[in-house]
Amino acid sequence: MLPAITAFAITCAARLITGARALWLGCTPQPIQRLYFANHSSHGDFVLLWASLPEPLRRRTRPVAGADYWCQPGLRDFIIRKVFNGVLIDRQRSDAQTNPLQPVLDALAQGDSLIFFPEGTRNLGDEPLLPFKSGLFHLASAQPQIEVVPVWIANLNRVMPKGRALPLPLLCTLSFGEPLHVQPDEDKQAFLERARQALLNLAPKEA
Repeated sequence: MLPAITAFAITCAARLITGARALWLGCTPQPIQRLYFANHSSHGDFVLLWASLPEPLRRRTRPVAGADYWCQPGLRDFIIRKVFNGVLIDRQRSDAQTNPLQPVLDALAQGDSLIFFPEGTRNLGDEPLLPFKSGLFHLASAQPQIEVVPVWIANLNRVMPKGRALPLPLLCTLSFGEPLHVQPDEDKQAFLERARQALLNLAPKEA
């Protein structure tokens, strides 16, 4: 009961604070399995993306998050495990013998949709995107039937800048692009560059 109430409160707060608007430019919000990949500049990114999905889609969509940040006793752990049912990955590679993407592969295999950030960490610099890690390619290759959908999150880093306690009232948009699939004989670098460009193409053009 408490996780459901908390999820409702977080969703309402995220929409109220940011005025979040979902733009379905290259696909529609259908109840099919997808891997949503987005730019990453704030710890609130996955919350806003999750909140922008229609409720039936939210029920089967889980954020992929770093265990080193979220697995802290108290509120963070409750939110990521109980509220969002997050898929936690070990970014520190504490066990070199295990595949850090295995929990993500398991979630895809059981039919979940996921929210994934291929930059691997928050982008706090001036470049629009950091280089993509290889994880997106491996996930798309392991489950080629799943739609890999780029989502550009605009303005959230300005609504919640680093070091600021209270958000600024700015409109955020989430632009959902056309689904991608790994093409036959397409190598890792080619796919990652194509995915990166697909995401950049959704970014608002500067006036």
